[in-house]
Amino acid sequence: MPNKNEMERTLWAAADKLRSNMDAAEYKHVVLGLIFLKYVSDAFNDLYEKLNSGEGEFEGADPEDKDEYLAHNIFFVPVKARWQYLQDRAKQPEIGKFIDNAMDSIEKINPSLKGVLPKIYADPELNKQRLGELIDLIGTIGFNQSGHKAKDLLGRVYEYFLGQFADAEGKKGGQFYTPACIVKLLVEMLEPYKGRVYDGCCGAGGMFVQSEKFIEEHGGRTGLSQI
Repeated sequence: MPNKNEMERTLWAAADKLRSNMDAAEYKHVVLGLIFLKYVSDAFNDLYEKLNSGEGEFEGADPEDKDEYLAHNIFFVPVKARWQYLQDRAKQPEIGKFIDNAMDSIEKINPSLKGVLPKIYADPELNKQRLGELIDLIGTIGFNQSGHKAKDLLGRVYEYFLGQFADAEGKKGGQFYTPACIVKLLVEMLEPYKGRVYDGCCGAGGMFVQSEKFIEEHGGRTGLSQI
């Protein structure tokens, strides 16, 4: 990309237009929840296609077997929670209910996500037409595109949006977001060459992201992560 944040800025500008009079503190949960849903759906679809091909190590595999995804550290996404299923129904007035049900079904089949995902999309106050437009917008993000690591792309978009929401919220925004440059400085001071990284105030996981980058830049090895 000619500019590191070109995609992020374009997405934010479009998403912000859809916000209308909705408070940024509420809108951020709507947007960030959908971004995460798109990410897990893309990761699922990528492995689904490999399992469905039945080639090489995937010979005889069942693409609907949730254990196959667990073995590859990927969240299993039920049929009615997959992004294409939801985007096909983005213009229907019940789209909010479809998304809430999708979040609930993902939590039920992936215990580590229990109570984490937002289920706020059926709220009567949320404009369903704008919600459908937002789904189409986020649908343009391809987390499994070639040349990009899905986790890195998710981190870039998520971090950029958090920063923009912090600006939109003003003083209170700092309660949930610490600028990446500050987190990076903290990590460089800590020098996490070994052991485990603990963030007692973990929000967006920036400390873990920056720690992983620090370790990779210094030739170290990181453990597996599901996000």
